[in-house]
Amino acid sequence: MVQLIVGRRGKGKTKQLLDRANSIVKEANGSVVFLDKSVQYMYELNNRIRLINVNEFPIENEDSFIGFVSGIISQDHDLEYVFLDSFLKLSGLDGADISGCIKKLKLLGERYKITFVLSVSLDAEELPDEIKENVIITL
Repeated sequence: MVQLIVGRRGKGKTKQLLDRANSIVKEANGSVVFLDKSVQYMYELNNRIRLINVNEFPIENEDSFIGFVSGIISQDHDLEYVFLDSFLKLSGLDGADISGCIKKLKLLGERYKITFVLSVSLDAEELPDEIKENVIITL
């Protein structure tokens, strides 16, 4: 499953993502991972959540991003939730069509029973029609 938190930069998407991650980890049976572009929010996350600074890895495009996420999945068979802040930057898709990447994440989620929660710096109206159903919060 893929869930999107959408809104322009500075609208509070990261706070929503952090709150959701900290809430979910309390009831999750498996692992929870938070992907971000830095370790800035390390002390705002529950210590049971694994924070990964994606900028430490050479991710340049959608394919390398999906490979990176697949590597995380392959190393943790108990993975239940993956939170991604600044999805457009982490995936190398800033200014590009994100529908293909969302579809790939959805397939990974279905196959491995993982929920992906992404913050996307776009207005809901700017999203491709096929992924608008994934929006859970619009800011």
